Amino acid sequence: MTGSSLIPAAELVKKAGFRYPNESREYRDARNALLVEEIELRRQIERVAELRRALPDGGEVTRDYDFIGEKGPVNFAGLFGDKQTLVVYSYMYGPQREKPCPMCTSLLSAWDGEVPDITQRVALAVVARSPIERLVAFKKQRGWHYLPLFSDTSGEFSRDYHGLTKDGGDDAAFNVFTRRSGKIRHFWSGEMDGSTADPGQDPRGAPDLMPLWTVLDVTPEGRGTDWYPKLNY
Repeated sequence: MTGSSLIPAAELVKKAGFRYPNESREYRDARNALLVEEIELRRQIERVAELRRALPDGGEVTRDYDFIGEKGPVNFAGLFGDKQTLVVYSYMYGPQREKPCPMCTSLLSAWDGEVPDITQRVALAVVARSPIERLVAFKKQRGWHYLPLFSDTSGEFSRDYHGLTKDGGDDAAFNVFTRRSGKIRHFWSGEMDGSTADPGQDPRGAPDLMPLWTVLDVTPEGRGTDWYPKLNY
């Protein structure tokens, strides 16, 4: 649906008619103004999603990357299973780390319960450079049930698809691949990092992948500037 065919957000707000006990006129006016912006934000999210879906073919994946999963060795094509689209999250848990990245872990903890739903439509793989035994041990410790973990033992995939920093350290990466007409291609990757961050804000994509931030962003405290998830509290 084009922007010109949409009902103006302010008119939709008038139709909504939400009210709560003992709210002031000042509150309702401010809340309605915010609701207009929220509707416009929803529309912008959809416009961006449409543009993303319309991307032309990305680069063909010509290297046959090898991984070790919980059921044994698997090549890159094998990560697709019976699906035509593959989502890969590069987890910051390389062999040099004593413990995995708390931020990645928070995100993946939220995703774990969604895996059965996600994999109805696309394949999902969580890739890290630690040995699979180490990844599985942490999965059990964390109480994850569904996340499909894979070890990138050679580090080649991580290197090619931005799961490594320039100095060889771990970096989080989020990549989507397609398999069409026998060819595997890169479709999309999160490319918002420190170079695209706004002043006073941490680097983050849009929409944000972390449900944690989505919840905190609707509170008066917000996500703050001096707090991050921990592995243990």
